[in-house]
Amino acid sequence: MKKIVLLLGALALGSGGCRSFLEEKPYDFLTPANFYQNEADAVAALNGVFSALQPQAYYGRTTWLISELPGDAMGTTATSGERFELFNNSFTTTNSEVANWWVNSYRLINRANDVIGKVPAVNMDATRKNAILGNARFLRAMTFFDLVRGYGDIPLPLTATAGPDSDVRPARAPLVDVYKQIIDDLKFAEANCLPENRIAAGEKGRASSGAAATLLGKAYLTRASSLAAQPTDNQDALAAFNRVINSGLYSLLPTYADVFNPDKENGAEHIFSVQFDLPPNVGNITPRMHLPTQLAGFGAFTVPTWLVSSYATTDVRRTWNLSNATNAAGTTTQSQYYYVKFRDPLRILNDSRCNWLVTRYADVLLLQSEALNNLDANDVTKYNGINAVRRRAGLAALPTTATTKDAFVDLLLQERAWELCAEGHRWYDLLRTGRQKQRQQAVYNRTVTDQYLRLPIPQAEILLNPNLVQNPGYN
Repeated sequence: MKKIVLLLGALALGSGGCRSFLEEKPYDFLTPANFYQNEADAVAALNGVFSALQPQAYYGRTTWLISELPGDAMGTTATSGERFELFNNSFTTTNSEVANWWVNSYRLINRANDVIGKVPAVNMDATRKNAILGNARFLRAMTFFDLVRGYGDIPLPLTATAGPDSDVRPARAPLVDVYKQIIDDLKFAEANCLPENRIAAGEKGRASSGAAATLLGKAYLTRASSLAAQPTDNQDALAAFNRVINSGLYSLLPTYADVFNPDKENGAEHIFSVQFDLPPNVGNITPRMHLPTQLAGFGAFTVPTWLVSSYATTDVRRTWNLSNATNAAGTTTQSQYYYVKFRDPLRILNDSRCNWLVTRYADVLLLQSEALNNLDANDVTKYNGINAVRRRAGLAALPTTATTKDAFVDLLLQERAWELCAEGHRWYDLLRTGRQKQRQQAVYNRTVTDQYLRLPIPQAEILLNPNLVQNPGYN
């Protein structure tokens, strides 16, 4: 059941019970004194946190501009401006997309903090209350995780800016403190969010305990490669991924194309997705951004030659993900390939029903393989996850012979490119595995200095908050 997703203010949303969880229920002249009075108010406030994900300048588009363009698996037709800077690894402090990512992330965090601070006092069923709080803390953790991977040390506000204890000019918190908060939030979310099979049809799109465990595992795995690494990070990551795998609640869809079919959304492979729908709801512009102009798209983003040529001819993902067709009949008269994996036959110009897949089961299987390799390169069970993904794609399993740690990382990165291309993982994958500089040199003959392994803090934010210190190398 598709949610009705309306982009409204945090305290102007809501419904409860079996109604769609982002269905509109207006509240006029709301103040802290007359809100958070009952369960419906708590649900409305949480809906406001979810709605903050949907703008084009956030998870409607900017998410993959930030996480894909600086990597090696997406090009752009732009030759200047903010998109070209991201692609060229020449970010500036005035880049509008870098600013969008920062501003919209902290807007969501502020809404989540309001829910986390106010809902505990609401008189309602304890299990439902804790599920609301678990969802808010999941979204806060997801957002802090996005920020720490891109910017490094970041401000760590834990109360809403309208609250009496809020700090409106916070300094950047150390990496170790940011990861500790992310992990604390996700542990709470895993313990209190409902498992996938207990989320009502009208509330699909809420964070599940499995979504929290997945993100927790990824946070541990990413921290393991950072300056904040803890000795048990890889083991803790593996344990979290195994909880998802062993839950029996998720599986690979038999047909790869079905992962992206709007008529089969929120299925067995979809662990957490940002929900979109056609007008009058909030649609997703992503398909139009990628399709060439001949197919009623903008043709603004391209597929690098290395990725096109690296697919095996028998890999079903190649024909679904990529195309150089110039019309609906499939005529191929151009050499340039585009991403066509996000499709909606009912799309109305900018608006499609395509959910944004934050994480799915194939990602978990590949991350499990990565964690196992980090722990013991000689453990042949590290092939289980990657080979399950390959079999679905129509490829032979990799032989389970001894592989060095680095060689297996290369295999995983290649598999993740084939499976997860354009889904918002690539730059983070290259940063986590220490391959960003190497891949930029190999693919684009481009030297990337350490400065560009981090995004700059937007200059406008530094002007507003003198306690912020810019990342090294940026003026």
